[in-house]
Amino acid sequence: MAEVEARPAVLILLGPPGAGKGTQARMLEERFGLVQLSTGDLLRAAVAAGTEAGRAAQAVMEAGGLVSDEIVLAILRDRMSAPDVVRGVILDGFPRTQGQAAALDALLEGQGLQISAAISLEVDDAAMVARVAGRYTCAACGEGWHDSYKIPAVAGVCDRCGGTEFKRRADDNAETAGARLAAYHAQTAPLIAYYEERGVLERIDAMGTIEAISGALSDIVSRVSA
Repeated sequence: MAEVEARPAVLILLGPPGAGKGTQARMLEERFGLVQLSTGDLLRAAVAAGTEAGRAAQAVMEAGGLVSDEIVLAILRDRMSAPDVVRGVILDGFPRTQGQAAALDALLEGQGLQISAAISLEVDDAAMVARVAGRYTCAACGEGWHDSYKIPAVAGVCDRCGGTEFKRRADDNAETAGARLAAYHAQTAPLIAYYEERGVLERIDAMGTIEAISGALSDIVSRVSA
């Protein structure tokens, strides 16, 4: 009997700012050979590569506009055809709305793929404000750190790359975090119901340790990728 070729896993991470999506996505990349795809990284890479969709995005951004869903989806379609995504992808930051989710479903269907799991990292809003207000990253490798929850083993030295310069986003403060949470609940949280109706929603309590959350995520990925 011929062996059936495994299809790439398509995972979506849902959760408000500060829920740890970026950290967990990197850990899943390393463990399962998946590729994390964030909208910002996709846009920058497409512009740098000079693809047709990248040029369209660059023109919009240079004019001070917002890149349309159609352009983002075109860039995502191009990226999904690259050989390094053979095991699958983790979508972080897209889709953000039900309209984008429906368009993504159509794009995947055209490639013979479907959402393997949409994983909701569920958190307490007040705790999220505290998390966001204290986070910073290594300027060299981008590893995320936090004043209270994730501190380098040696003060001032990144565990991952040994870098000694760190940066903190100007909008990582309590006021901005509260506004971003409100926007998340209004625009993106309805995706939870969208994916639940389609039978692909998974929920994880994201208030635990990084290791506990990683373990729960790994169990889900192992199951849906089998």
